[in-house]
Amino acid sequence: MASDILSIGGAPIFDNRIVRIETHTYNPYANTTFGYSDEIRIPIQQQDLYERDRALQNTGWEIPPVALDDFNFCVPLNVLLGFCEDYKRIVINARHELILIRACNDNNCVVAHSDQRPKITLLRIQWRMPHVILNDVNKLSLLRTLDSRRYLSIGFRSWDLYEFSLLQSTTKHSWVVKAATQLEKSRYVIFALQTGRKNIPSEDVSKFDDCKLTNVKLYLNSEFYPYDDMNLDFEHNKFAMLYDMYLKFRKTYYGCETCEPFMTVTRFLQYGPLVVIDCSLQNKSIKSATVDVRIEFECKENVPANTTAYCLIIHDRVRI
Repeated sequence: MASDILSIGGAPIFDNRIVRIETHTYNPYANTTFGYSDEIRIPIQQQDLYERDRALQNTGWEIPPVALDDFNFCVPLNVLLGFCEDYKRIVINARHELILIRACNDNNCVVAHSDQRPKITLLRIQWRMPHVILNDVNKLSLLRTLDSRRYLSIGFRSWDLYEFSLLQSTTKHSWVVKAATQLEKSRYVIFALQTGRKNIPSEDVSKFDDCKLTNVKLYLNSEFYPYDDMNLDFEHNKFAMLYDMYLKFRKTYYGCETCEPFMTVTRFLQYGPLVVIDCSLQNKSIKSATVDVRIEFECKENVPANTTAYCLIIHDRVRI
């Protein structure tokens, strides 16, 4: 840093590699319908750039309550797909296609009274994509890269969601989530429980329940995270360790110097709680064909009926 402060003789550098960035709008195929269980495809067959990080505003997560009214929202793909969040470079000479599959009903999309059955009618879906226009020098450089026919690898962190429906009414549970390869190592695991909310319009499916959870352990073969037991007790407000793990996630995942969580402690209890386990540091010297991902969790009392466990695994992925 000192060398930068004392460097007063350097000439200013102007970055003119990119001439212009234009955002183009793409529509689904002409015969596409937006009904229940329909598959919606939006193709792109040009040179494109994916989106950057944006604040969680105007994404449709907190639409004001409406009765019979129109609404619209714009969702950046970096809040839905790990590739769009991690990969910050242009993608050239590749066909793009966004595939959306609509659910079979709207029960998990709205919150209404038990005697109401609101319906969402989709009128239009569009995909807005930034296009990068380069100057002649850099355009020629990219064309030479294409002519060389060498493979271009794309590394990013992928998100996989797993669901364990209808847990048994016991206090201790062991869940074998998946068997992963060494190339797709788990880096973060987010665990949550939910009781009696799925497919019930009168319940908010975006909220989770504590179910009197006391401890959670993540096992990657014989390695386990975290090292100490959590000793949670929500009845006596003993969840500080859980919120601390949530705080540190943003700092380690995004490389931020400060922890600026999206949820306060009150909001964390209202919409959570979420168990965020950081397993990004692993012993690379241990080689194994597969890595068994297993979660063991314990509750103070038997798990209530109609309880579902969710596990979001964030792991490495490389595409060529």
